[in-house]
Amino acid sequence: MGDTPFGFNRSSDDDGEGDGKPGDPFGMGFGPGGPGGGDMRQFADMLHQFADMLSGMGAGGSGPVNWEMVRNIARHLVVEAGDPSVVDAQRRQVEDALRLADLWLDEGTVLPAGVRSAKAWSRSEWLEATLPVWEQVVDPIAERMVSAMGGAMNGPGGQIPPEMAAMAGPLIGMVKQMAGAMVAGQAGQALGTLAKEIIGSADVGLPLAPEGVAALLPAGVDAFAEGLEIPLDEVRLYLALREAAHQRLFAHVPWLRSALLNAVGDYARGISVDLSGLEDKISGLDLSDPQALQEALGGEIQLTPEETPEQKAALARLETLLALVEGWVGVVVAAAAAGRLPSADRLAEAIRRRRATGGPAEHTFAALVGLELRPRRLREAEALWQSVTALKGVDGRDGLWAHPDLIPTADDLANPDAFLHSSDADFDLSQLDELPPSEDQGGDGAGGRPDA
Repeated sequence: MGDTPFGFNRSSDDDGEGDGKPGDPFGMGFGPGGPGGGDMRQFADMLHQFADMLSGMGAGGSGPVNWEMVRNIARHLVVEAGDPSVVDAQRRQVEDALRLADLWLDEGTVLPAGVRSAKAWSRSEWLEATLPVWEQVVDPIAERMVSAMGGAMNGPGGQIPPEMAAMAGPLIGMVKQMAGAMVAGQAGQALGTLAKEIIGSADVGLPLAPEGVAALLPAGVDAFAEGLEIPLDEVRLYLALREAAHQRLFAHVPWLRSALLNAVGDYARGISVDLSGLEDKISGLDLSDPQALQEALGGEIQLTPEETPEQKAALARLETLLALVEGWVGVVVAAAAAGRLPSADRLAEAIRRRRATGGPAEHTFAALVGLELRPRRLREAEALWQSVTALKGVDGRDGLWAHPDLIPTADDLANPDAFLHSSDADFDLSQLDELPPSEDQGGDGAGGRPDA
């Protein structure tokens, strides 16, 4: 699998000629005399062969993606790379680090502790625990791609000859199944690769773990510490601070979880699928050869955002909200670690380098949603939270999370002075109970203030 979002390893052989027949606008043998010019029994046999091939691929399931197939592919990659079980000593180290981190964070934020259960996960355990959330992230874009590939089988204008509709229906359904299997393969590859790089449950900025669960992966902590020449205990504690800080936001900002996931879904639903290369290949299909269809559908599928106002708004919400979460975590962790962890600044810089060079979050969103996070936004968000803290104090800063209409917008990140001196920035956490919830308990996630 390549790095192209849902890219399906384009075959190098795409110079086949279509052998369409009169009345066969799509070149698939849908002409007089039946598919391929042969009889209906031959076509039925081909459909059965194709169904058997799909069954072997693990296609099917109630949604656009077979998540059992995703799990199997990802687990295979993880096991192949080596995934030792977490031993008792590592488990105690992680649990102790997360408990201590939560104590330190009490001094740097008014948001209460959000960790109800501290976990030390292997890579396979991370995969199993986070798959339900990944399903919410991936399914919207998978649905668009599967539908588009099925529509491509209808030929120009999305129509097939009426006399062939009954026969083409099962074939189109099978193509959608194959497309779902391809998406499952790409998702499995992406998550399996991510599992080998991940450090904790909140690395990508999304609430991936079950509610109230904070987790670190000892193997990920060891990999991150390699080459830093910083004691492993200090590295682990710093990463525990970041994990526990994320959990405070996810646990005590009631609209945040849904806003993040809704923003990802809104962005994904605005993705278009470029099937120009696929249509050229399908036009030369020999329906008597199911393997030829499989190879034809192995073309590269490009995901491209549509330049609509809705798509741009969804992208801005997602980028801004993720940046605000990461920026807030960076400021709160820096305050908690100051005077306690001698290498806190070096560790913060290591985190920034990891992001800037394309860390797990950037790679995963690029592979699964077609989005690349911009490190510039993260730096702007951290600088803004630092300024808010200096001007309004910890209470004023954390009070902004009380409602999605109060947090900074993308424009505020670009022009922080205007935000810092706006009346909204004077919000006090004591007013939390006086504010009504947003319309969907999540708002639009990236600052919908009336004056923004």
